[in-house]
Amino acid sequence: MNDAVPTRPDSPTRPDSPTRPDSPTRPEAPVVARLSFVDRFLAVWIMLAMAAGIGLGRAVPGLNRHLNAIQVTSGTSLPIFIGLLVMMYPVLAKVRYGQVGAVTRDRRMLISSLILNWLVGPAVMFTLAWLMLPDQPTYRTGLIIVGLARCIAMVLIWNELACGDREAAAVLVALNSLFQILMFSILGYFYLQVLPRWLGLSTVGLHLSIGRIAQTVAIFLGVPLVAGFLTRAIAERARGREWYEEKVLPRLAPFALYGLLYTIVILFALQGHTITTHPGDVARIALPLLAYFAVMWFGSFYLGRGIGLGYERTATLAFTAAGNNFELAIAVAIGVFGVTSGQALAGVVGPLIEVPVLVALVYVALWARRRYYPPPAAPREGAPGSGEKPVVLFLCIHNSGRSLAAKVLLEHYARGRVEVRSAGSAPGHQLNPSVVAVLRERGLDTSEEHPKRLTDDDARAADVVVTMGCGDTCPYYPAKRYLDWQVTDPAGLPVDQVRPIVADIDGRVRSLLAELTGDAARGAAGPGSPGRRHRSRQ
Repeated sequence: MNDAVPTRPDSPTRPDSPTRPDSPTRPEAPVVARLSFVDRFLAVWIMLAMAAGIGLGRAVPGLNRHLNAIQVTSGTSLPIFIGLLVMMYPVLAKVRYGQVGAVTRDRRMLISSLILNWLVGPAVMFTLAWLMLPDQPTYRTGLIIVGLARCIAMVLIWNELACGDREAAAVLVALNSLFQILMFSILGYFYLQVLPRWLGLSTVGLHLSIGRIAQTVAIFLGVPLVAGFLTRAIAERARGREWYEEKVLPRLAPFALYGLLYTIVILFALQGHTITTHPGDVARIALPLLAYFAVMWFGSFYLGRGIGLGYERTATLAFTAAGNNFELAIAVAIGVFGVTSGQALAGVVGPLIEVPVLVALVYVALWARRRYYPPPAAPREGAPGSGEKPVVLFLCIHNSGRSLAAKVLLEHYARGRVEVRSAGSAPGHQLNPSVVAVLRERGLDTSEEHPKRLTDDDARAADVVVTMGCGDTCPYYPAKRYLDWQVTDPAGLPVDQVRPIVADIDGRVRSLLAELTGDAARGAAGPGSPGRRHRSRQ
């Protein structure tokens, strides 16, 4: 692992990775021990970058003016944009965009994220700002603006470090961007004028065009998103996915950390004077921010667990709900109220508190992963003579074709000696009719079968997990044996073309059964067996 890379150190080997844990696994090292030197002290480097930025801003007269001389959007300088681009581009280049469709079908996560970001988050910040800063209307307004600006940038870094779901983070960031364009001005009017008036509180106006918000979002998210997508698409078409992920991504990855540290230095160089000249005010602004991050992150994490999300998507839900788009908040505060305003100071204090707090929450997330998502206490080997019936789980995306055929075939041959399950990461609405027809030709009944959604219980119960084309949407649990069968997808194919696919699965299933039970598949014997009848057609 490159020590300069903000890696996913606690991310286990994927089923489709070059080295799968088919052999007995060694005991896991503690999370911190598995981090690279740079990652282990990431919080230190970030604090040093913040200090360096503040010191640089104080030591170089006029630096603020020079850095702000060129702006890509009102209130945000070109150096900040360059840092964000360098920071976000490698993460977005890692996203497997072909898996995004499976993420969007997870309505539990999508609906939960929208509620947390656009109903709960702004309401929590509004409440905390009024409770803790009742006598500071400018700081209070600045914090409310921060609460309205949902995160579309640094959350990708926190999610990456916490081993969250990369594709899910990309989808949620895109959703936040769209809702930011549609809802920022509306919610600003509601929380700064309508709701305070209803409650008998003082009101503040916020006049901001939707076009200006759309421009800011397009610049900060659109540019790196398009760059990351095109990089993957062009490279995979030219040299293939394996080459791209093994050769290109390791070279790009370190720039995410470089961009993060550079952005922090520039940001605090721009605002360092404001921060150091108002230490008491900074402390007062920090208190509601700390409470906000704690309420949003822990509440979202436990909500994810409560609705049955796996660790990766639970972590993604928590970080996308807790993070804020401080770039937009600062730009809005400066553009509407002025660079020396209390609202602008509140916006600047946002990242001062958010960066170290969310870095700490990365470590909390990794701890929670070990605490709440542990591997099975005593995994079974499923080997001959183990005395226990092995459990095999077949996984594909829709659970309507390949995994269905594998389940039915293995159940037929095993005759009760193996417990067989199948599931899909995004189950379809019906079974593949061509697969059903081929299995019926073999005398196998599928009338009791239907596409099922993968659950944590299924994955944890299995001794052997066989993936069949679901890639990163299939989970990984330590101490499992994983097999990745490269089987042609029968979706949309006629019966004649599906027969050889089922034959391929048939051979793999019988080999697996022989390995698990120590003998040949007895179900293949006899003239009436499905295996014999099928072979006579070839």
